[in-house]
Amino acid sequence: MLTCRQMTELVTDHLEGRLPLGDRLRFQLHLGLCFRCRRYLRQMRLTIATLGKLPDQPMPAAVQAELLARFRGWKAR
Repeated sequence: MLTCRQMTELVTDHLEGRLPLGDRLRFQLHLGLCFRCRRYLRQMRLTIATLGKLPDQPMPAAVQAELLARFRGWKAR
């Protein structure tokens, strides 16, 4: 069975329909047994739906630079 960490690593492939059959079955089994991963999957779907409703406007350069700097430093912590 998959661990919760493995689930979070596979969630994008799951949402995009790219999981092989074996992984898809293990993913579904874990979801059936893990409330936290079901909640995480719901949050990911809600985030995608919410972001899809944002207007298609370019991000200001300063905001983009700040986000990139924060994401680059995230792994270091």
